[in-house]
Amino acid sequence: MRIRIVDAFTDRPFAGNPAGVLLLDAFPDDEWLQNVAREVNHAETAYAHRLPEGGEADWALRWFTPATEVAMCGHATLATAHVLHTTGSHEGPVRFATRSGVLIATPHEDGSLTLDFPTAPLTPVEVPEGAAQALGAEPLAAFDTGPNVGDLLVELADEKTVRGLTPDHKGLGRHSERGFIATARAEDPSRGYDYVSRCFFPNVGIDEDPVTGSAHTALAPFWSERLGRPSLTGLQASPRSGRVRTELRGDRTLLTGHAVTVIEGDLLA
Repeated sequence: MRIRIVDAFTDRPFAGNPAGVLLLDAFPDDEWLQNVAREVNHAETAYAHRLPEGGEADWALRWFTPATEVAMCGHATLATAHVLHTTGSHEGPVRFATRSGVLIATPHEDGSLTLDFPTAPLTPVEVPEGAAQALGAEPLAAFDTGPNVGDLLVELADEKTVRGLTPDHKGLGRHSERGFIATARAEDPSRGYDYVSRCFFPNVGIDEDPVTGSAHTALAPFWSERLGRPSLTGLQASPRSGRVRTELRGDRTLLTGHAVTVIEGDLLA
């Protein structure tokens, strides 16, 4: 079967967030899915198969990190939609049946794709004892992001602080379900982004994720409320880096970005 590596939330190779993508006839057993994800060894590997016509979704979709299956993944959904459209496997908007409900990806003439995801509910919480030490910075505020995302979102003082983080990943893992989203307002919005973030997910085997679509379902409502605009652009300031355009629509968040296929080959196992 064909396997592809796609860089998501970028319009150039070797940037954004890489994901493995496999289009299948049906889902094999979970052990095989996990073994392939471990072999691919990217933040996520996505598996999709076509569903019968007439249902609420067109394709079934699952995501695995090298360590576990996850409930939601934005960049691997973008990567999968990119593969479906560039290979002619699907035309127009595609509806994915997932553990987080039906997620829709809509292609645009410029090659970008927009994902329609549930907005993460933000609940203010106290910063857990020891979390600031593990992160390496004192949060201004902290928020639980609900069951689909499963992170602790923390606002930091400024962009420089976010960029300079060198956290204790093992320590972070004790304070959230999946990990931490660290964010701050952009120092200079004229550079084309409104806020910055970095994402650390030690509990699913990812010390730092390059660009995280699911995290932006929490970042969008957080920053839209503070900046007074529903449409924003977030820069995830990882070493690979990537930008996500976000539009808040109540209980739904639209995430827009490009993707690039960088590797295509045969999976023999």
